[in-house]
Amino acid sequence: MTDCVSKVELTVSCSNLLDKDVGSKSDPLCVLLQKSGGDKWAELGRTERLNNTSSPSFSQRLKIDYYFETVQNLKLGVYDIDNSSVDLGDDDYLGGVEVTLGQIVSSKTLTRPLQLKKGKPAGKGTITITAEEIKDNRAIQLEMEAKKLDKKDTFGKSDPFLEIFKKADDGKWQLVHRTEVVKNNLNPTWRKFTVPLQTFCSSDLERPLKVDCSDYDSDGSHDLIGSFTTKVSELQKASGSHVEFECVHPEKQKKKKSYKNSGVVTVKSCKLLTQYTFLDYVMGGCQINFTVGIDFTGSNGDPRSANSLHYMSPDGLNQYLSALWSVGQVVQDYDTDKLFPAFGFGAKLPPDYQAAHHEFALNFNPTSPYCQGIQGIVEAYRMVLPQVRLSGPTNFSPLINHVAAIASAAAQTNSASQYFVLLILTDGEITDFDQTRDAIVRASRLPLSIIIVGVGPADFKAMELLDGDDGVLRSTVGEAVARDIVQFVPFRKFKDAPMATLAKSVLAEVPNQLVSYFKMRGFEPQKPKAAAT
Repeated sequence: MTDCVSKVELTVSCSNLLDKDVGSKSDPLCVLLQKSGGDKWAELGRTERLNNTSSPSFSQRLKIDYYFETVQNLKLGVYDIDNSSVDLGDDDYLGGVEVTLGQIVSSKTLTRPLQLKKGKPAGKGTITITAEEIKDNRAIQLEMEAKKLDKKDTFGKSDPFLEIFKKADDGKWQLVHRTEVVKNNLNPTWRKFTVPLQTFCSSDLERPLKVDCSDYDSDGSHDLIGSFTTKVSELQKASGSHVEFECVHPEKQKKKKSYKNSGVVTVKSCKLLTQYTFLDYVMGGCQINFTVGIDFTGSNGDPRSANSLHYMSPDGLNQYLSALWSVGQVVQDYDTDKLFPAFGFGAKLPPDYQAAHHEFALNFNPTSPYCQGIQGIVEAYRMVLPQVRLSGPTNFSPLINHVAAIASAAAQTNSASQYFVLLILTDGEITDFDQTRDAIVRASRLPLSIIIVGVGPADFKAMELLDGDDGVLRSTVGEAVARDIVQFVPFRKFKDAPMATLAKSVLAEVPNQLVSYFKMRGFEPQKPKAAAT
């Protein structure tokens, strides 16, 4: 495919959705898919889930490359989400729409009735999609707090959150960011947040903005505390000192002459930052170090049996090798020396076959566990398989801590020079769940991403808990992950699909995770080295 003409971000809102929950409204989320050949659809992104609303406005934008010369068939599906699983198969489908990106771009804003199937209306509900070209790599970073907000709850204070809107070209207010909710607090401080400047104000520092401060209610009927209008050029004054805005409730202002405000919102800091991309870091020389861990626990079954997940089929493959090939083929291009450490866990080793090992070199060389390319890992796996005895338990934390220690040492260089990807191939019966989540929380502060591919038919609920896309993963002492670093995918979903499909799904989050780490540390891309003459 030729280079894309531009990058586009889609803003989605819906109205009058079906109510699938008993006694409350639905908890909607929108998924964007693109037709990838034949009747196959590939997921490109999804919005956040909103609780208890039939008319959601999603703040999470959906980004897509736009190709002028290609018909890009898209599907937007709206689901009622009632669990923490990333799999949408067990969630209620509220309807969707099939359109082309060309139709959205040419209309700029497109509203369509939702359909349960192509040509079959959902009965109620519409979806509105707005397209905007991304031309600016700057972002705005804001830190905000409030004082003396009005008390809205009968048996408590207020649960305040902020919603920021920009005035669109048609004069309507368009949601650009929603903060987290601070529970039971009239003097809240919200977490620092960053929004692309294009999204925030269409890169126009004088474009009108509106900020609503509201009290969160679980039934979706949030109470407005107060509002104010501003623009980025005013917010920027916070770079020298705090900027304050009176939070005014229009109804209270009409009724009471003595009314002053419902609290004061303070902008503690406002910065315009350059947003670097994954390519900026890679082209600056950042090396992606790839490590593999393979599960040799007894729950996989005897490798000599055709029912075993380690059983070699006549073509010399099994689920473990298929997953390794598809992911490794992509990642190896970003590592110049193509030397990859590979480990096994959960097996008893020769010659004594005593205690189970939870982190052993696949080539039986602990001082140099490196394999030459993905082919080298495959050869080491085939060599070691007949020699080990499958055992247990299934412990992930030793391997995660091992790679994290190497990533920690690399992080001491204080530069965007190295990033680590750990691929764990497992049948899913994890034993040391608490130690693993502690290890992940610690690793979230390091240049590391963890990909877990679940092979076989097991129940992977524990893996889905580790894949904390909604940021809820916490350590045993309550410490939250600094950033999302785990991506889990069950291999069975891709068993009959082309190898590239699994790789695309598994590696989709790595570029953003790499950028999020270097951004968290404040590291700019290294300057590309001049080519040797």
